[in-house]
Amino acid sequence: MQPEQIIIEPVVTEKAVGSRAASRYVFRVHAAATKIDIAGAVRALFKVKVESVNTSKVRAKKRVRGTTVGRTSNWKKAYVTLSAGQKIEELEV
Repeated sequence: MQPEQIIIEPVVTEKAVGSRAASRYVFRVHAAATKIDIAGAVRALFKVKVESVNTSKVRAKKRVRGTTVGRTSNWKKAYVTLSAGQKIEELEV
């Protein structure tokens, strides 16, 4: 898989943006990507040194719209911790 296929998008929530002060970034990633794949993709795309990667699977949620019941998709989230002093300038606001 190419790095552009592994990292789908950054997660922009209050908790995720607050953790950027500690050089910890949260990304939505491909469901089949491993921690090693994710670390390599972040290293290749953003030119930073990755210290650790933690992942979690986010379960689908039920959504009701009128009389129709549907659900969102399952997806995988990656918490990427960078080495001390490292930042991803593209994601800083």
